[in-house]
Amino acid sequence: MRILIIGGGIGGLTLAHGLLKAGIDVQVVERQVERSENLAGYGLHIDKNGRHALRSCLPLSNWTYLQAKFSSAGTQLFFRDTQLRVLAEKDDAVVSEKPVLEVERSAVGRMELRDTLLEGLENPSSETIQWGRTFTQYAQLEDGRVRAYFSDGSHEDCDLLVGADGPNSKVRQQYLPNLDRLDLGIQAIAGRYILDDKKMPKLPTEFTNGSLNNIVPSGKGWMFISSWGSEQTASKDQHYVLWAYVVPADQLAQACEQPLGSDLKDSVLHNISQWAPGLNELVNGTDPSTIKCLPIRTMPTLTPWDPSNITLIGDAIHNMTPMAGIGANTALRDAEVLTRYLIDVAAGRLALNEAVGIYESTMRIYANEALKLSTRNAINASEGGMAQRFLFRNFLRAAHSFPVIMRATLGRQIA
Repeated sequence: MRILIIGGGIGGLTLAHGLLKAGIDVQVVERQVERSENLAGYGLHIDKNGRHALRSCLPLSNWTYLQAKFSSAGTQLFFRDTQLRVLAEKDDAVVSEKPVLEVERSAVGRMELRDTLLEGLENPSSETIQWGRTFTQYAQLEDGRVRAYFSDGSHEDCDLLVGADGPNSKVRQQYLPNLDRLDLGIQAIAGRYILDDKKMPKLPTEFTNGSLNNIVPSGKGWMFISSWGSEQTASKDQHYVLWAYVVPADQLAQACEQPLGSDLKDSVLHNISQWAPGLNELVNGTDPSTIKCLPIRTMPTLTPWDPSNITLIGDAIHNMTPMAGIGANTALRDAEVLTRYLIDVAAGRLALNEAVGIYESTMRIYANEALKLSTRNAINASEGGMAQRFLFRNFLRAAHSFPVIMRATLGRQIA
């Protein structure tokens, strides 16, 4: 059995490791020319599902190395008003009554995670991943296999084609042409505030200790803040605070039409001018080159389709908003679940299409829960008039004071 994975992102590389560990023939084909291309994005928070998938799929040496790269993002999630007063504090360990080590979030940079996932896949003896090959289309062969074609005129044959090629997946566009992302009419302006000895004292401790902070103004909009790395990080550019300012798209339409980070910064500073000094310093002290405007999109609820020798993982099938912090974790979960059922195929316990069908049915359950949560968070963050926000902030205060309310509402988690 030969598996061909289109896309060398987090999900595709994790899947490749899981299959290699099981002795299954796998090839990853990535259109990027080199490993560092287009990886200047923001860090990730790996939750219990993501850690389980990585631990299951990666060789022990990779997993051990990755653990050394993790920094704790803790178990706390804060909701604050624009003057940084706490509206509610949610502690996942307290709410779930589970050990801290089980429910805490692990922060890691994209480059560190990518480097760890590539280790062992680029050896001359392996050559599991091939760079600089762009997938164009596939065709079903008479012998039941799939042929994938590439822009350089080459092709690869396989028993199973896995689309792991991101939100604009070419595999999905051919396989499920009626399934596409929805534009939610929401924009986020996000940037990185690089931390050093001079800048560290300028920010409140809660912005630099790895905890997650949500700033809830009295009207429309939202700001998310968290930090990655530590003071001991080798590269100063790897110790930073990420902020993201989220509002309805029409409120940022003019700013987001301009590609310059300085214009985006000015737009946010204008909107938060009456907020706490620490919040203004966070935006004002950000290098404009790190500031981007991001349209918030999501897949709709996934409905069943007939399984075949084509399947999809990660953003290629359930691209979601960043407003729940679970997109990457859901992709990692896909890799672990699909690996598990393909091992059953290799062992003769399942037919290939049967295994793909079980994976897809399982994936749709947790992916639809994640899509629902991240979409709801994005809409709630961007919308809301003065009266609605007044009620919501009072609700947060009530949840903070009464654990039963916290557990019944903010305490709900993706299983």
